[in-house]
Amino acid sequence: MIKLIDLLNEGVNDPGIFKAVFLAGGPGSGKSYVAGGLFGIPEKVNVSAYGLKMVNQDTELERFLKKYFDSTDLDNMPDDLFRQITDPSYDAYSGTRGHAKALSKQRLKLYSKGRLGVIIDGTGHKYKEVKKERQKLIDLGYDTYMVFVNTSLEVAQMRNKLRDRVLPSELVEKYWNNVQKNMAFFQGMFGGSNFMLVDNNATLTPKQAQKKFNMLVSKGINKFIKKPIKNRQAKKWIEKQKLLKK
Repeated sequence: MIKLIDLLNEGVNDPGIFKAVFLAGGPGSGKSYVAGGLFGIPEKVNVSAYGLKMVNQDTELERFLKKYFDSTDLDNMPDDLFRQITDPSYDAYSGTRGHAKALSKQRLKLYSKGRLGVIIDGTGHKYKEVKKERQKLIDLGYDTYMVFVNTSLEVAQMRNKLRDRVLPSELVEKYWNNVQKNMAFFQGMFGGSNFMLVDNNATLTPKQAQKKFNMLVSKGINKFIKKPIKNRQAKKWIEKQKLLKK
């Protein structure tokens, strides 16, 4: 179990302290792939090369699906079972998705107590939820950034079919439409210098992908992570932790 004192000690010395990056993009957009390339996150590891911790509700859900249902393919599940897992309004709802969401929120809460850098992976189809989560982090002293991974609906549907956790095509389309509508709002919320739009329609070779990611990192991510902390709330917290350590 993670101890709070360990988080506090790690937070003060963490290279990505007080930095929060939000990922947005519909199912099949390739957010995890892009995040791995941009932040240097190896497969099956939730820590980036910058020290930022990944928080992903879908990862928690996949663990539950594998453990209790022996499958992550939601598209081929019987309708009744699919609704039991995903639909809170269903009479026989199991609470699985809600439990996964609660676990990811608890993970974020633990990381933010130590003011560790975080990458919050979500679809971004609910603008108000992102806005609320971002404001909580800002109030703690965090600087925030968004990487918006964009594809056409056709590409998203194709890639969805290739994922381990396949979603029904109508759900992919619904999320895709909502995310597209929110793009301009996110740009306004985070501001031009802290918002990166990544076109992920093309299927690139590993060499081409690395070249693209290197360019994107130098274009904005690296500057954001390494930018000195200016938030007064953050500076006060760091000074207090240093005094406590003495």
